[in-house]
Amino acid sequence: MADHKHGEMDIQVQEKTFDSFVRIVGWSCVLIVVFLVFLALVNG
Repeated sequence: MADHKHGEMDIQVQEKTFDSFVRIVGWSCVLIVVFLVFLALVNG
């Protein structure tokens, strides 16, 4: 088994994936809240 050296792995792809995931989750939450407010106003 190879020796592990902390900090040598390139994690740019993982960082981009995580940033995209956080952005999608954030926009999804905003859209869900807007949709729920819309439903409340329409069915009021």
